[in-house]
Formats: sequence, C-alpha cells, structure tokens
Amino acid sequence: MTTRSDIRTAPTPRRYGRVNWIGAYTLYRKEVFRFLKVFVQTVAAPVVTTLLFYAIFALALGGVVRKVGNVSLMEFLAPGLIMMGMAQNAFANTSSSVIIAKVQGNIVDLLMPPLAPVEIAAAYVAGGVTRGILVGLATAAAILFFVPLSIHSVFFVAYHALMATVMLSLLGLIGGIWAEKFDHMAAVTNFIITPLTFLSGTFYSVDRLPPTFLWLAHLNPFFYMIDGFRYGFIGTAGGSLTAGVLTLLGINIALTLLAWRMLATGYKLKA
Repeated sequence: MTTRSDIRTAPTPRRYGRVNWIGAYTLYRKEVFRFLKVFVQTVAAPVVTTLLFYAIFALALGGVVRKVGNVSLMEFLAPGLIMMGMAQNAFANTSSSVIIAKVQGNIVDLLMPPLAPVEIAAAYVAGGVTRGILVGLATAAAILFFVPLSIHSVFFVAYHALMATVMLSLLGLIGGIWAEKFDHMAAVTNFIITPLTFLSGTFYSVDRLPPTFLWLAHLNPFFYMIDGFRYGFIGTAGGSLTAGVLTLLGINIALTLLAWRMLATGYKLKA
C-alpha cells in the first residue's frame, strides 16, 4: 500500500538543467511511432496523392511543353506539390494526435507527467516536422522519376521546409487544442488550411494575377513558404525572398507563444 510519505519521497524524473529532455524525447518518439505504425496511410498515401495531381496536370497539357519563366510548367509544379504534401501532413499529425486524445479522454496522460508546456509543444511540433519532412523526401524521390529536379539553393530549400512544417505543426497543435470534436477540426482543414494552400501559388505563378489579387496573395503566409521553397529549386521567385524569410519566422514565433499559452493555461484541456 502506498503511503503519503512514499509519495513525498518518490524520485522525480531526471532532468538535465531545467528541461525534461527525457520526457520530451519520449513524447516525440511516441508521436513518431504513432504515424510510422500506419506508414502506408501517413506517408505512402500522400505520395500517391501528389503523384496523381502531377499526372492530371501532365495529361491536361497533352504533351505540350509550357514554360513558366525559364523552366517547364511540370518542373515549376514539382516543388509546390512537394511543399503542399509536407505542410498538410505536418498539420494532420499534430491536430489528429491532440483531438483524438481529447475525444478518447486520455488527454490526462499528457497533462499528468512532469512536462512543461514548452516541452509538450516542442515534442508535438518535432513529431509533425518529422512526418512532414519524411513525406517531402518520399515525394521528391517519386517525382524524380518524372521530372529532373536540381537544387539552386540548399539554404532556401532547408529553411522553408523546416519553417513551413513547424508552422503547420503549430497550427495543428493549436487547432487540436481548440477543437472539441472531429467536425471542428475538419472545418479548420477545409475552410482554412486547404484554401490557403491551394491559393498560395502551388499550381500557378502569382505573376499572372491581377494587381488586386496579387496583393492579396502576398498577404497569404502559405505563399511565402511555397515561393521560397520553389526558389530553392528553380532559382526564381514570385515575391520578396527577404519578406518570406522574415514572415515565416515572425509567424512561427507568434504561433509558438500562442501554443505555449494555451498549454500553460490548460485551455480546453482541463475540465
């Protein structure tokens, strides 16, 4: 029988400095193993979906070689499709994990361990980034069979891949905390994430837009993550690269603070 004195003298989880690295890493591993357990659904399926998009555009062109700037349309599309898959899966990983835990009632397993809000957020985001990057690498490898991809700037490819998956992972975490049922999460996906992704220049060059819509496109943060990522491959951009780098950094800082605040206060997590 456990007595009160036993509880007082029970050893606390080992920490290195002020961060519970072991606890955060354990939560991260749990997130990674969760999506790897259904690898076909979480990694292979997005690759197939992206290739279907690519095949539809190829068939629609009917063998006609169209140019966007100095590159073919198919080469222009490839980076945008890769980024779209990365972003959507980073969002899906964190949002599904949190909302499932809330609906099933086992969110308490996340709140009881000695994990600080920043450690919880970091572990969830790292899991979403891992899935997003893995999907991106698998998609790029598959697309290489159909179109040659060359890297113009490693920095822009790596920076925008990281910042985009971090941003969508944070949005998924925030959305999962806010949502009370799967319908709420589906609404966020269908009315916010998907429209912003499709209207970000994934399938077209924003230079073709009228001035008013071009201005609106530059207000879309998803435009900057795709534009900078595409620049890393083809060497041309539709907007300011500096503005894109700073915009993604600023948004990620703001989302990190919001996610931390929601976890710290137990917003819609504690009864």
